[in-house]
Amino acid sequence: MTVATRVIACLDVDAGRVVKGVNFANLRDAGDPVELARSYDAQGIDELTFLDVTASSGRRETTYDVVRRTAEQVFIPLTVGGGVRTVADVDALLRAGADKVGVNTAAIARPELIAEIADRFGAQVLVLSADVRRRRGPDGQALGGFVMTTHGGQVAVDLDAVQWCARAAELGAGEILLNSMDADGTKDGFDLELIAAVRAEVAIPVIASGGAGAVEHFAPAVRAGADAVLAASVFHFGELTVAAVKAALRADGVEVR
Repeated sequence: MTVATRVIACLDVDAGRVVKGVNFANLRDAGDPVELARSYDAQGIDELTFLDVTASSGRRETTYDVVRRTAEQVFIPLTVGGGVRTVADVDALLRAGADKVGVNTAAIARPELIAEIADRFGAQVLVLSADVRRRRGPDGQALGGFVMTTHGGQVAVDLDAVQWCARAAELGAGEILLNSMDADGTKDGFDLELIAAVRAEVAIPVIASGGAGAVEHFAPAVRAGADAVLAASVFHFGELTVAAVKAALRADGVEVR
């Protein structure tokens, strides 16, 4: 039996508002997260992902409030990430209404965190949020391969991204939110090479993120190995609809919900 491809909307939240930029910079306001979530639910989105893009401790309570209010309004799976450092953070987000929790920076700093979360709550709760860049030299030229970044894409880490995704899966991650930092916000299409490289090394679901700009961009990501496709700004600003994306996937022979 084939599993239907999920279409996911991503809400990058900063101080209680949805924002969106290009390559994680020049953020502009995209609206109220609860209103957007309600709209996506009505449009037939399969899941929602909330990423607290400036997750300092002072704003964590803002996130809990947004999660609570959203969970009361929508009845689709809700993943929340950004600033998650401990098992207690995961517990608090689940109690606030999240179904799944994304980790990145803290997991790279201490990989054991992945196993601790999976052991406590189950692998299905844990999403490895992988913010990935192509490896480049000092002159900016691509050197081949991919590296991880942390702190919302701000800090490059000398850690092979494909190997890290494979290790996270072994430690207990339930799925991988694979975000191409190079493609983020460009609307030039998903990084198919990155998706295929990670798909070759992991058996858990892979969510393709970064670069969606047209309905034609989604099916190639699925063929490259993605189990789900995620978009943000093209949905927020009405450039694409959920129905149009699903129709394009169906027309390309991809099963959707």
